[in-house]
Amino acid sequence: MIEQDIGKSAKRVLALCRKQGLKVATAESCTGGLVVAALTEIPGSSDVVDRGFVTYSNAAKEAMLGVPSVMLEEHGAVSAETAQAMAHGALTRSKADLSVAITGIAGPGGGKPGKPVGLVHFAAAARDGRHVHRAKRFGNIGRRKVRLKSVAEALAMLELLASGAHV
Repeated sequence: MIEQDIGKSAKRVLALCRKQGLKVATAESCTGGLVVAALTEIPGSSDVVDRGFVTYSNAAKEAMLGVPSVMLEEHGAVSAETAQAMAHGALTRSKADLSVAITGIAGPGGGKPGKPVGLVHFAAAARDGRHVHRAKRFGNIGRRKVRLKSVAEALAMLELLASGAHV
């Protein structure tokens, strides 16, 4: 069911972006490229999708997106600050007008007090300065479900920005 919803959401994002003449970039950690894969699953998506950054490691977040190492040390990879820096980095290192970033703990391990399995931080940004952050606590529902719910949330955030909403 969620896969069907993801496909519908991806089509809506692409249609809105086409209508507005917008390009999209993704910066993904725990989803490993699933958001850009959902978008590019749709034929003709190349007129909207600029690129996808898969930055699973902290070193990749630093090298590919310019996330400061001090930020990663102070706040951790799974934080609002890192998600926002990832979204900003995706914009500055692409030709995209909109970006979405995801960083979280999909499980089954990796959780700790304050950062449990199922915690995911999202950030979306637009070149015009609009940005939004969300944190979701999906719980320990299984790695696959956390990742799919994260894709759905990221697409919803892109749809919000593509619609021109002031957030």
